[in-house]
This record gives sequence, C-alpha cells and structure tokens, in this order.
Amino acid sequence: MNRSARKLDHINHALITGQANSHGFQDLKFVHNSIPEININEISLTSEIGELHLSSPIFINAMTGGGGERTKEINQQLAEVAAETNIGMAVGSQMAALKDQEQRSTYEVVRRIHSKGIIFANLGSEATVDQAKRAIDMLEANAFQLHVNVIQELVMPEGDRDFTKTLTRIEHLVHQLEVPVIVKEVGYGMSKSTVSKLASVGVEAVDVGGFGGTNFSRIENERRQRRLDFFDDWGITTTCSLLEAKDARTTLHVLASGGLQTALDLAKAMALGACAGGFAGHFLKILVEKGQEALITEITELQKDLKMILTALQLHAPQQLKEVPLVISGDTFHWASQRGLDISDISQR
Repeated sequence: MNRSARKLDHINHALITGQANSHGFQDLKFVHNSIPEININEISLTSEIGELHLSSPIFINAMTGGGGERTKEINQQLAEVAAETNIGMAVGSQMAALKDQEQRSTYEVVRRIHSKGIIFANLGSEATVDQAKRAIDMLEANAFQLHVNVIQELVMPEGDRDFTKTLTRIEHLVHQLEVPVIVKEVGYGMSKSTVSKLASVGVEAVDVGGFGGTNFSRIENERRQRRLDFFDDWGITTTCSLLEAKDARTTLHVLASGGLQTALDLAKAMALGACAGGFAGHFLKILVEKGQEALITEITELQKDLKMILTALQLHAPQQLKEVPLVISGDTFHWASQRGLDISDISQR
C-alpha cells in the first residue's frame, strides 16, 4: 500500500475505532473553593510554550496530510477553524510531501489559511536534519514536532523495525534547527526515563501523547492479516505520563495529549504540569460528523468552560493551575505509588 492510501486508511480507522477514554483524568479531583474572590472577566487564557505565545492553551494536534485531496480538505478545514478561533495547529507527518511533491499542497494549505498562527511542522524520528528543515520551510513553521511511535511502527505491516540511534538523531535536530523541537508520543505515553533522556540532549518540549485517546495499535491491527492484539492495551496513560514527566524534574515544557475532550481534562492536565493541551481525535470526529461551525463552537465553548473552572478555583490564568491542590485516586494513584513517583505535594498545595 502506498503512503497516500495509508494516510486515508488511518483517518477512516481512527474515526471507526474512536477514543478509549482511559486517559486517567477520572482519577483526579480538584479541591473545592467555596469562596473564590474573583471576577471571571479578569481571567486571561493566554499561554506560552517556551517562547511561543498562544491565545489559549488549546491547540489542534497532528492528524493528517499527504493523502491527496481528502487530507488536504481536512487540513484546510482545520486551518480555517484554527484561524477563526486563534489557536495553534500541528500537521501530520510531512514525509509524504518530502517523498512526493504532489502532496505538498495538502500541508501548505495550513499556512496559507492560518497565515499568522502558531504552526508545528511534523516528521517521525527517522528524519534527517535536511528533511526537518524542508518540512519547517514548507510551513514557515514556528516549531518542529518530532513524533516517536515505536509501537505503531511495529504493528504497522509496512512499518519500521530498526530504531537504533534515535536519540542521536534527535540531538542532531535539536542543535541544528532554528525552531524549538517538540518530541511527541502518539498514544503510548512517556516515562520519567524517556523525559530525562530527551532533556539530556537539549530537547525543549515534550508532548506526552498518553494512552487513552486514539489507539494506533488498533488502527494498524485493522490493516493486518495476523493481529498483534497484545499491543492494543500497551502504554502509559496520559495522567500517569504527566506524573512521570513531573517527577523527572527537568526544565522541559510539557504538553498534554492523549484523549483530551473537555476543558476539565485540560485543566487537570495543566494542574499536573502541562503548559498546553493538544486535541486531535475529538476534534476530527466533530469536524467530520458535524462540520466546521460545530467545531468552532466546540472550541469556543472549551475556552469558556476553562474560564469557568479557573473562576471556581480563584485563578487568573491557566498557568496557575499547577498551584492548586488536586487529589489523585484509582489507577493513577496506584501507578504513581508503584513507580515511586513523588505526588505528596500535589494534594497539599
């Protein structure tokens, strides 16, 4: 199967398999404040990922491109939504456009429409410095999102099988690119060790891409004759990944993704240390089933809901969420306990 056909397969199977909603956010609960002395009109949602300034901590995460007119249409619609709501956007892997010039327009449409927005370029961990620079130039990108997806590749019938020297390639990219490098998992989460390794080679930001959202093992298994079902439940949930990243105690900027659907999910993610949250499968489903106006409404409502939550917690900005107490229970608590992650301060803040 060629790369373009595979891109369309991924979109179709993502819509069919949906999201598992096993991200762990149900294990987190804010401590109620009965007297929040604040006016909701005083709240600003402006956020930052290092030196990148966002109008809110919500961004459209990497989904597609490189699959011909259908993926161009999806990226065009997503870019129009991002421009209308003034949020950032990442594109899917651009390797298809580097291999086939005819696919460039399926990505370039994003910058053409969202001309002043924050845009993330995207390639896999096999990318060379030259390829990364070309991907960035293609979009005039503000950052480079490098995705790591070992499990997806292993389940993918035509996927990679050699992952040697991945960290070395990442280090070369970090030191030779002129935009920030964000290393992103694609749904299997990140451990404390992984975050520490990435920090050691100069990575500026990670997107934990936790288990609990779109499941690429299930998607790729739909394309196999002999299924590798044992990988369908493989990974670290989004909440546990955020705790792992927090316990690594690095200076990395942490982004949250992996099943985020509500403003409460995002608020809890930020309370665990994330500076922004990426929405992918949830937004794609709304776009395909209900259209652009419905997605614009959803994002607008998410922003309003986040302000409501900040008001209830007496906070003036999303960044202050990491200062409020959060009680952890269930599987997330058990994971943290067995992994020896220090969470004692979170409920006592």
